[in-house]
Amino acid sequence: MTLPGFVMLLCILGAQATMDPRNAAAMAAGLCNTKPTDVVFIIDSSRSVRPAEFEQVKVFMAKVIDGLNVGPDATRVGVVNYASQVKNEVSLKSHKTKAALVKAVSKIEPLSTGTMTGLAIQFALNVAFSEAEGARKSPDISKVAIIVTDGRPQDNIQNIAARAREAGIEIFAIGVGRVDMTTLRQMASETLEDHVDYVESYSMIEKLTKKFQEAFCENVSDLCMSGDHDCEHICISTTGSFKCACRDGFTLQGDGRSCSACSNAATDVVFLIDGSKSVRPENFELVKKWINLIIDKLDVSETNTHVGLVQYSSTVKQEFPLGRYNNKKALKEAVKKMDYMERGTMTGLAISFLVDTSFTPNQGARPGVPKVGIVFTDGRSQDYIGEAAKKAKENGFKMYAVGVGNAIEDELKIIASEPVTDHYFYTADFKSINQIVKKLQINVCQVEDPCECKSIVKFQKKVEEALQALTKKLEAVTKRIAALENKIV
Repeated sequence: MTLPGFVMLLCILGAQATMDPRNAAAMAAGLCNTKPTDVVFIIDSSRSVRPAEFEQVKVFMAKVIDGLNVGPDATRVGVVNYASQVKNEVSLKSHKTKAALVKAVSKIEPLSTGTMTGLAIQFALNVAFSEAEGARKSPDISKVAIIVTDGRPQDNIQNIAARAREAGIEIFAIGVGRVDMTTLRQMASETLEDHVDYVESYSMIEKLTKKFQEAFCENVSDLCMSGDHDCEHICISTTGSFKCACRDGFTLQGDGRSCSACSNAATDVVFLIDGSKSVRPENFELVKKWINLIIDKLDVSETNTHVGLVQYSSTVKQEFPLGRYNNKKALKEAVKKMDYMERGTMTGLAISFLVDTSFTPNQGARPGVPKVGIVFTDGRSQDYIGEAAKKAKENGFKMYAVGVGNAIEDELKIIASEPVTDHYFYTADFKSINQIVKKLQINVCQVEDPCECKSIVKFQKKVEEALQALTKKLEAVTKRIAALENKIV
């Protein structure tokens, strides 16, 4: 059989089998496109949910949101908070970016009264999923409710849940601890095994993140499957078209289709770390650990990546310049020894120092080597940052902005390089900053033997399994065709 004929047969009989490994690879690379969806979280904050447990629910929501393609024409997210009463915390029309959504989620407070789950579902049906609150009427836009509860409802949920499902709302029910499993099953959509989840405690709810990211992940489109592209590694569907991506350890080339192994290219990286009094000593220690996690990802050596560190508050202090330490162990020890300044927040002054001092040859910067600045802050700058940030980017520096807690989203955007959404990050609290390490793509990675790269081996194995399944289907179809031909003769 010719290759085009085989591809056609894949499209007809085995599209799903080949979609799975491609989607798995795409999601592993953080490239999965999510279908346009209206998503509403319905969150139990009754008195049985302790404050620390409610914080874990907020972290879970933030991580699910992080896996979505958020935007006015993509996925919209709302949050309904309930106990004895119901509060519309975030409407579907409120926030258009992930950072804004995550920040809004971080500010939600528990209501700490009873458990009126039926009332909450009624509110979602009548209000949260209404056009007035930002829901879309198009039949192409899915409506999804994710309910998280740890108790037995004090009102009837069966009838109202049925009406919500009849209205086209797909309901996922997550139960925690001593939850009543019968009511979970009464709420959830079919099939129940796909729409009902249980965890023993709120500390374990985070493990469900991947399931929901996969649930919203859009399958590779027929365009990607039909051969109407020439992506070297992975084809990801987008609205009406496709985009190419590469497996771990490879970068997409300028033609947008071919991939090559990352080179150990020389890079100068400088961290600008907020040491203002609002950070607090215990959180400053978490920031130092976060820096060292990023250093672990870099190819630090005399000829490749050099790292510098600057701390700022009311003044700016260079902890160490580029090139002073050329191995990870020495770098990480130097980071650990950094003392907390504990004063104001002069972010503009710090960025000016980066431009005028840190990235100069006198301080170890290498001519012709790409420059990367990583600015970390937990609050509003006390000086103007616009001019310094503009100068940094005009000089060709790639600027990342990382905010936590009370950081100002607009300031992060001013600091960040284009495309802004790829270069600024926000998290609600210091304990979550390690998640940002995975998202920072500084374009420095170690060359691996493609035959030994674990991610590629895993990808190949999944493709092989899919092809084996398709071969079996092909054999069965061939037998059926032969049987039909015999009957015709």
